[in-house]
Amino acid sequence: MSASRSGAASALGPDEPEREGPGSGSDLLAALLDGMDAALCAFDADGVVTHWNREAERILGWSPEEAVGRRGFAGWAARAADAGEVQGRLMAAMTAPGRRVHEFALLRKDGGRVLVRTQSAGVRGPDGVPAGVYCAFSEVHAQIDLERSIALSEALLEDAAWGVVLVDVDLRPAVVNRHAARMLGSAGRTTVLGRPLGELVVQGVEEVEGALQHVLADGAPRAPVEFWLTVRTEEGERRRCWRSGFLRLASPLAEEPVPLGVGWLFQDVTEARLAEQAADRLRFRFSQLHRAARAAAECEDPMEAVTTRLDFALAGFADHALLDVLPEGGERLVRTAATPSGAPGPVARVTGGGIPLRYPHGHPALQAVDRAGSVRTSTGGGPDRMEGWAAERRWPRDAVHALCTVLRSRGRTLGVVTFLRSANRPRFERPDVEYAESVAAHLATALDLARVRGG
Repeated sequence: MSASRSGAASALGPDEPEREGPGSGSDLLAALLDGMDAALCAFDADGVVTHWNREAERILGWSPEEAVGRRGFAGWAARAADAGEVQGRLMAAMTAPGRRVHEFALLRKDGGRVLVRTQSAGVRGPDGVPAGVYCAFSEVHAQIDLERSIALSEALLEDAAWGVVLVDVDLRPAVVNRHAARMLGSAGRTTVLGRPLGELVVQGVEEVEGALQHVLADGAPRAPVEFWLTVRTEEGERRRCWRSGFLRLASPLAEEPVPLGVGWLFQDVTEARLAEQAADRLRFRFSQLHRAARAAAECEDPMEAVTTRLDFALAGFADHALLDVLPEGGERLVRTAATPSGAPGPVARVTGGGIPLRYPHGHPALQAVDRAGSVRTSTGGGPDRMEGWAAERRWPRDAVHALCTVLRSRGRTLGVVTFLRSANRPRFERPDVEYAESVAAHLATALDLARVRGG
């Protein structure tokens, strides 16, 4: 019988015969000891080594046959000057409650020294009398690495300034930190656990789930990914941009990597991205105003300058533009220039007899004239409602968002310019009004010049 097995048999007690053969208590105990990831040794009440597993052999180099039966560590696993103190501290755990943690410098079989951290506790016999001590130990650097990993995990799940979600293989949150719970619109960390992502993310969940599936199948992407998502919160739905990183999680205990899920780390970068978009939009619009001014300066006909400026203004801004003018001495608007109502095309002058438009009372263009300012409006409802809404206002059928801005020059109202967007564009916002008013100021100047020249 090997030393480790004979040592294991000693734990059975004097009145219990050792059972041989597969499945016996001694075989099972020996297998358990040898399969442990931590080094383990045990001493009887006299300080004699009774157990010594394979991890202890790996760390110190002493085999179970060489270790079991020795009294203490003196002369082999510890220097003579240290052996007494080491043995005293370990054996003190036999009568002390709980576990004792110590750090010792032990000797390897090759003569090298290794710093280990031990956890020792007393073992009592059937009669309750202290019968020995067991001691689990590991190299200090390995223990520190483990403690760092645990501390990092706890910090990420408690105090991190970015969201951390551990998603299982079914793409459901298994663990979330506090920051992620708040970003997902939850008051607590446990509320979102086990729920499908589609219940937490209103729009954009397909992109996130696609990324998670890719990580499970092929590993994490090399660079962070940004997603625009609409999240349901207590205040309502909010559209946010999350800069995300992914890590595939695999079990360290399996012989082959077994996926446990995905670690999803993300930060809210919405404000920064909106600021960048606003800056890009502002630069583009300034460039368009500059190019429009240079192109209009080459036009002999002021009305050609008007349509040229409108063409430049439409780029990236709206789908349609309508120019309605108040004739001198007239009170009703007359269509002067417009984009084609069907296929996209440039702004063209409208030829006709100057018949006034039959705008209904309260039309946004008439409101803009009355207020001498700008009016924004949008429709709601389904496609049928959208088409009827545009038709009632004498606008192209695909229009769902409108911005009407008055044209004024030398203290007089000259007309209204209307910008229209279809359903694939967002509604007009305050920055859009400012841009439209800048365009309208140039249009009014050119239109006023056309009147002075009798155009």
